[in-house]
Amino acid sequence: MSHVFLWLSGGLAAYLLGSVPFGFLIAKACGKDIRALGSGNIGATNVFRSVSKPLGVLTFALDFLKGFCGVRFVPVLAASCAGADGTGMGLAVFCGAMTVAGHNWTCFLGFKGGKGVATSAGLLLGLSPAGVGIAFAAWLVLFLTTRYVSVASIGAALTLAAVVWPLHLRTHGVWFPTVLTFLAAVAIWKHRTNIARLRAGTESRFSFGKKGRPQGDALTGRPL
Repeated sequence: MSHVFLWLSGGLAAYLLGSVPFGFLIAKACGKDIRALGSGNIGATNVFRSVSKPLGVLTFALDFLKGFCGVRFVPVLAASCAGADGTGMGLAVFCGAMTVAGHNWTCFLGFKGGKGVATSAGLLLGLSPAGVGIAFAAWLVLFLTTRYVSVASIGAALTLAAVVWPLHLRTHGVWFPTVLTFLAAVAIWKHRTNIARLRAGTESRFSFGKKGRPQGDALTGRPL
């Protein structure tokens, strides 16, 4: 019974942690509804573009911490309440996945949330530091060469899905890289509107100066 309570309480706590919509709350504190600005997404990129750059960085950091705490601290707290062992990798992965689910489908905003990139990155730092390091390197290269956050995020997710197999298959078995690959697939699926805009040539490039605007073809950068 304690084992069932451990997983239920850990999963619920992780989901509620992930559901805290930091981007929405930070924009609201500035008198803005982030859902009505820019892309309408509550994530860090839209806050960066539509509210302010420092607040966008703060949103990313808080969303990142949600994922990290979801795998490192929520299982331990749940175990202390259930009087059970909360050190297993399975519980950590489950709580991390529930944290990402909370961010992507937050119960506080009608089950409409962000895309889970920052939260997934925090989760991965707690579970696979080498994997997140390689994925971040891919993100950075793609971001600097294309200046599309969406392209960089999708590329990082694909990279992660590829590298977790050689990194963890032998040590953790097939279930662990399978779950991480599934989370990467969810992150890509959450970018389906960005993919549509990239194909149409209307996706905005990232700019540290003026706000980004459509730049034409996503691959060549030439005006359509």
